[in-house]
Amino acid sequence: MPVRNRFAELHPEITAWRRDIHQNPELLYDTHRTSALVAEKLREFGCDEVVTGIGRTGVVGAIKGKTDTQGRVIGLRADMDALPMQEQTGLDYASQTPGAMHACGHDGHTAMVLGAAKYLAETRNFDGTAVVIFQPAEEGGNGAEAMCRDGLMDRFGIQEVYAMHNVPGLPTGQFAIRSGPLLAAVDEFDIHLDGRGGHAAKPHETVDTTVMLSQLVVALQTIVARNTDPTLQAVLSVTSVETSSTAFNVIPQSARVRGTVRTHSNEMRDLVERRLTEVTQGVVAAMGGTARVTYTRCVPVTINAEAPTQHAEAAAIAVGGSCLEAPMVMGGEDFSFMLQERPGAFIVLGNGDSAGLHHPEYDFNDEIIPIGCSWFAEMVEIRMPAA
Repeated sequence: MPVRNRFAELHPEITAWRRDIHQNPELLYDTHRTSALVAEKLREFGCDEVVTGIGRTGVVGAIKGKTDTQGRVIGLRADMDALPMQEQTGLDYASQTPGAMHACGHDGHTAMVLGAAKYLAETRNFDGTAVVIFQPAEEGGNGAEAMCRDGLMDRFGIQEVYAMHNVPGLPTGQFAIRSGPLLAAVDEFDIHLDGRGGHAAKPHETVDTTVMLSQLVVALQTIVARNTDPTLQAVLSVTSVETSSTAFNVIPQSARVRGTVRTHSNEMRDLVERRLTEVTQGVVAAMGGTARVTYTRCVPVTINAEAPTQHAEAAAIAVGGSCLEAPMVMGGEDFSFMLQERPGAFIVLGNGDSAGLHHPEYDFNDEIIPIGCSWFAEMVEIRMPAA
């Protein structure tokens, strides 16, 4: 079934929701206004159950079909939070909150799942229960993990879970997906170096942490270049370096090196973490210093299960006429925590020729709203066909 006529009718209304959310961005778990708006809408739609406070500020709605002979439950997830950056779009509905912006399209994701919820509550043309999930803190707060820890899956009996993300540069309305690893595990490292500071005119009396960190930044790049299988994907990026000195004539006592690691398998993740510590300790010891390494595993690999991927692809073809094979990418997505709890799939939808994600001039493309809404509705109806 192509894009549903009902979503064409609802398009202006859903767009208004999206732009209202865009004007009022909220960060991490502080999505109080957005969560209240979502809960209010779900109650207006006539959802059979609306629960707030799951994962601190998450909202969940349950919509029962006309029948429930199969006992099936499908989850549809949207993320609600914005990014801590200043918008530069100049739009009449631009962010009214200084230092916060919907630069990743979560406003659009939330609006599309709300639109699907309104339609599903009106039609109820399925056999089972549709659970709509509105998650806070995707941008670095692991809100999906928090919702799972609060018992999301068991409380609502969710059996499969699906999500969507817009992709700038992919043609407007074009779907893409792949089975297996899609997005990378995201980890962070924070390395503190200690040496012996002193006068810059007497380097022989010091253990120079500036030279130490310079050697370390170069050495860390050998992990991916020389320790990992070249047929597998991994990225190690040093993104921040600093020293304890700001004077031109002082060799600093200490220094700090921070960055991120992206991998597509647990084996690769383990390897890079181990080698990062070994390389750091080796370089620093050779120069007479000491190091403290903190390695934090943030988000696991986003892995699409095979059968759910096929279902998601079938729904995409039914709605949009085609579905491409998505490439593996090194960005991360905390929906992976939900996929660790239940089988499911993460699909992407083209945002067209827009600025990139996390760019100050990015804006979600409202043209894709009916397409995304139709896909979410299609997922419920093909996985739980009416008896």
